[in-house]
Amino acid sequence: MPSTTVQIDRLLETVIQLKASDLHITVGQPPVIRHSGRMKRLETKVLDSDDTTALMKSITPDRCQQELQEKGGSDFAIEFRDGFRFRVAVFKQRGSIGMVLRRIPSQFLTFEQLNMPDAIRSLIVRPRGLLLVTGPTGSGKTTSLASMINFLNDNYDRHIITLEDPIEYYHKHKKSTVNQREIGVDVPDFKEGIRRALRMDPDIILVGEMRDLATIHAAIEAAETGHIVFGTLHTSGAASTVNRIIDVFPKEQQDQIRTQLSTALIGVLSQALLPKKPEGVIAAYEMMVVTPAIQNLIRENKTYRINSSIQTGRKDGMFLLDESLFRLWKDGLCEKEEVLLRAANPAELAAKIAQAERGMLDEDEEEYEEDEDEDYDDEDDD
Repeated sequence: MPSTTVQIDRLLETVIQLKASDLHITVGQPPVIRHSGRMKRLETKVLDSDDTTALMKSITPDRCQQELQEKGGSDFAIEFRDGFRFRVAVFKQRGSIGMVLRRIPSQFLTFEQLNMPDAIRSLIVRPRGLLLVTGPTGSGKTTSLASMINFLNDNYDRHIITLEDPIEYYHKHKKSTVNQREIGVDVPDFKEGIRRALRMDPDIILVGEMRDLATIHAAIEAAETGHIVFGTLHTSGAASTVNRIIDVFPKEQQDQIRTQLSTALIGVLSQALLPKKPEGVIAAYEMMVVTPAIQNLIRENKTYRINSSIQTGRKDGMFLLDESLFRLWKDGLCEKEEVLLRAANPAELAAKIAQAERGMLDEDEEEYEEDEDEDYDDEDDD
C-alpha cells in the first residue's frame, strides 16, 4: 500500500505548505482543505470508497480502527514530521469512511499574538478556581488553553496535569512539571482522570472537555479544594455557559450547584474565530471575571443580568463578544458581514456599525455610553 501512504503524506504536506487548518476526506469529491476559514477543493482525483479506506488505514492505530468499527467513529492525534501534528477524526458516513485532519500548530502562540484579554494573566495565577474557555468547535479553545499552560510553564513552578482527548499540543517540562494524560490511552475517562489527579499533588488540572454531569461536578469540586481547573465547554457567551452547567444537574440539585459554582468559578473566556483581512483567522473574545456582584447573580439565579454586569465591568477587564467584534471591524481586521454572523445581538451591532459608518459615534460618545452604563450598574448591584 505504499502509494496511499505517499498520498496521505503529500496531502498533509500540502496542508502545511498552504498553512491550511483542516483536510477533509470523503467519498465522491477530491480532498478539500479549509484555508482562512474557507473550504477549497484540491485539484486531484475524486475519491472512491477504496481510496478513503486505504487513506484511513495508513494512519489509524489499531485501537481506533476497532472503535471505528464498533462505534462508527474515533479520534486520535498523529505526529507527521518535524513536530507537525494533526488531530484526526475518522468516521463512517453512508457506509463508507470519512476523515477530517486538523493541523495542530507546532509553535505555542503568545498572549500578544492571540490578542488574549488582559484579565487572563491574573486569573491563571490564582491559587484556586475554575476558569472556563468556551466557544463552538474550531474556535481555537485548545490553542488558547495551550498558550495559558505554556505561559505558566515558562514563568511558574507548578505541577500541571492535563486530561485530553486526544493530546494535541505536546508540552515539555520547563519551570513546571507537565503530565499529559490521554483519555482512552492513559486514563479511561475525564471523571476518573480528575479523581486520580487529586492524588497526584497537582496545582493545575486541565480538563479537555466537560461533557457530562459527573465530569462537571468533579471539576467544580476540584476547583473548590484549592486547585486551578481549566475546562472547556461548547457554549457561546458567559451567561449561557453558567446556565448550561446548572441545567446539566437534576432540578433538586440546582440550588446547591449554583452556590458551589458561584464560589468556584473565577472566569469565563468565550471565543469565536473569524476570517481576517486579507487572509488568516483572528479571534473575537468575551471575558467575564467573577466579581462579588456576579457571584450573587449566579447564586440567586439571575443569569439574565450577567451581560449588563459584563458591559459595566470594564475596570475588571470584562467585555462582551459584540464589543470585541465591533473593534475587529473598526480596526479594519474583519469584514462587516463576518462580524455580524458571529454577533450575539446582530441587530444592535449592525446599528452601531451603521452609526460609526456615518461618523456619528465619535470617541466622546462611546465614553459617554460607558459612563451611563456604569451609573446604571451601581443601581443594579444593590
